[in-house]
Amino acid sequence: MKIKISFFGAVEEVTGSNYLMEIEDDTSSGKKNLRILVDCGLFQGSRVSEEKNSEPFPYKPSSIDAVLVTHAHLDHIGRIPKLTKEGFRGKIYSTYPTKDFAKLMLIDSIGVLSKEARKDGKTRPIYLEEDVEMAMTLWDAKNYGESFDIGGISVSFRDAGHILGSAILEITSSGKSDGKPKKKLVFTGDLGNSPEPLIRPTETIKDIYFLVTESTYGDRLHEDHSQADIKLERAIEAIVKENGVLMIPAFSLERTQRILYQINDLVENGKIPKIRIFLDSPLSIKATKVYKNYSNLYNADAKNSILKGDDLFDFPGLTLTMETEESKRIADVPLPKIIIAGSGMCNGGRILHHLKHYLPGKNNTLLFVSYLAAGSLGRRLYDGERQVNIMGEEVSVNAKIEKIGGYSSHADLNGLLEFSAKSADTLEKVFVTHGELRASSFLVQRLRDYLGVEAVSPKYGETQEIEL
Repeated sequence: MKIKISFFGAVEEVTGSNYLMEIEDDTSSGKKNLRILVDCGLFQGSRVSEEKNSEPFPYKPSSIDAVLVTHAHLDHIGRIPKLTKEGFRGKIYSTYPTKDFAKLMLIDSIGVLSKEARKDGKTRPIYLEEDVEMAMTLWDAKNYGESFDIGGISVSFRDAGHILGSAILEITSSGKSDGKPKKKLVFTGDLGNSPEPLIRPTETIKDIYFLVTESTYGDRLHEDHSQADIKLERAIEAIVKENGVLMIPAFSLERTQRILYQINDLVENGKIPKIRIFLDSPLSIKATKVYKNYSNLYNADAKNSILKGDDLFDFPGLTLTMETEESKRIADVPLPKIIIAGSGMCNGGRILHHLKHYLPGKNNTLLFVSYLAAGSLGRRLYDGERQVNIMGEEVSVNAKIEKIGGYSSHADLNGLLEFSAKSADTLEKVFVTHGELRASSFLVQRLRDYLGVEAVSPKYGETQEIEL
């Protein structure tokens, strides 16, 4: 079976994941031709990236037979409704949590996309709610480890340990192997930074022949989880002492739940002073409810905590603000206080209103706990810009800017190498994607040096051919 893989996103950058598999299968049953997408995500970060979202797909959407979804972050699913709007009518496959999260994320994204469209002088965003609804009618959920056939290939989702429901794609030929071991093609999606306190660790996969791997942190190592927890504790203690505001921009899916989990531990064990904490994100609140629906997918420690009666995402002092008026009233709450709001890169959402209000204050702190794409407002603030434009207004930056790297939900360099190393005896080629140029290039070289395998970092639009 010959497979052509074309890379149409997340190459030399982190966002916009979109890979096209064109499969030719010459068997006794006749020649089969399949066109399958792996992810179809939004480009995020800079204005240039966002403009890419409006461009035509480099393939005809109606020609696509199926979409395989690794997880529900927008850089992996955000253009699926655009795909259906432009004619796709095949099947979409993911795990059950990913399907539930996807609807929330896609509906929520319409507001941000509408604002972007107006900035560009357009009357409509790249898709509407009706396009999301169409996509959901095509969506088919599967359990982890459940094999299913698409034409001539067999697919199964394996736990990536990145966010709840995240999956590694394991692909083999569904035809006869003539007594030979079947060659395995694997797409990592985003690999987790295991072990995590909530979700299960990344599954071990062996005997991979061809690997498409992410490289978000392919050139660096994370700090230890315990050090990250200590930094969060100290940041809260400092904001209480300084009588200020601690702003935590956080992705609604996974990062918010991770932060809530840790603050819950700090509060219940009396490790931090009493302080008002606001989760100011309707999407985060809804996503947390979905998390609770899939507690069967938590790791053993988290399950045991629930059995003992602990609500992992609720604690004294926490206020959930769903409505806009509730969000506005946060400004009237006496100091000190903590505000957790989206988006993680400060590209939109309620965090912008809080930044506008509190960045000028010297006693306030902006604490990043998520990846910051090049060109994003969050990245520019972290890189030291002292004057930024927020919603048309120039804002002075006097607040402290800090970052905790240990909360990353992505594997670091060692984690990526370890995943690949488990298939060192069989790996024929590794395609390094989903990383900025420096990170992907560094990982390519380490894979060559460390494992002695052929590793490449594809360019946008490049096609590579393999045979299973």
